[in-house]
Amino acid sequence: MKRNDWLLLIIPGLIWGASFLFIAEALQAIAPNGLTFVRILIGFATLALFPSTWRRIEPRDWGAIALLGIVWMAFPLSMFPHAEERVSSAVTGMLNGAGPLLVAIVSSSLSRKLPSRNVAAGLIVGVIGAVLVALPAVREGRSSATGVLLIVAALCSYAFALSIAQPLQNRYGALPVIWRAQAVAMILTAPLGIPELLDARWTRGPLLAILALGGFGTGVAFVLMATAAGRVGPTRASATVFLIPGVALLLGVLVRGEKVALLSVLGCVVCVAGAMLMRVTEAAGRRLTSWRDAGVPTAVSAVGVRWRNRSVARRLPSSVQDRAAGCALAPPARAS
Repeated sequence: MKRNDWLLLIIPGLIWGASFLFIAEALQAIAPNGLTFVRILIGFATLALFPSTWRRIEPRDWGAIALLGIVWMAFPLSMFPHAEERVSSAVTGMLNGAGPLLVAIVSSSLSRKLPSRNVAAGLIVGVIGAVLVALPAVREGRSSATGVLLIVAALCSYAFALSIAQPLQNRYGALPVIWRAQAVAMILTAPLGIPELLDARWTRGPLLAILALGGFGTGVAFVLMATAAGRVGPTRASATVFLIPGVALLLGVLVRGEKVALLSVLGCVVCVAGAMLMRVTEAAGRRLTSWRDAGVPTAVSAVGVRWRNRSVARRLPSSVQDRAAGCALAPPARAS
């Protein structure tokens, strides 16, 4: 990948990792519901500046867009500020490392298909890590335990949202879908958000934090993520989420002076490792499927390599043929 591609992958993770710091800082001036409303409002205005956002969406898909406005925007973005009144920004960010795990669990549940052995192993490792992250906070008392539950509820909502968003994004692109979901969320959060916005007491720090949270975290990061997905593919682009826990931890400790239990830090590493194991396994499975569809060798026999599609095989570079001939990718299949 080119240097610009790496930047497109890294910057969204840095922005979203810093979002938990921005939330904690903004809460010094505005209550949680007001923070959510202002964040979505600024993000909506930011995305409106990009022409691709205005692409038309068919009326038949507005019901799904409205649902996304709830489960992808209004509900989870409301949960995080309430959670950070109870737990630190570092812990909130580290628990977000469990996001890919919940996406996999929800996806398997909706498809009624058990994950493969390696994916299941990644899920188990990741869940253990998430428990280790949350355990010290839960032990601190009922308030902290409530904060952890709010974070888990937000992540579960994200997981369901992605299953709804994927077909819409394939049809229209990411930004038109996100922007309209934000419009719905803005309307839903306004009744509770506007009164708290009017009661806010702004100083420079919280004001800059909410502007960064809305403009970058709920606006620019989505644009960069969509651009990265178009240039390097959605699988590689989604790897940016693995930066979020580490960035949140570093900023929480270095900027806000938060104290984080060593067990939580260890759990964060374990959680991210499990999610990465799961993601690598899924990516390998997709590559295997694409190889089979392209006619790459499906078996090795005593007389040589059997091909599902000999015409495709002949067009493959010799280096690919030589490399593929050394491995068996599937049970023996009759050559066509």
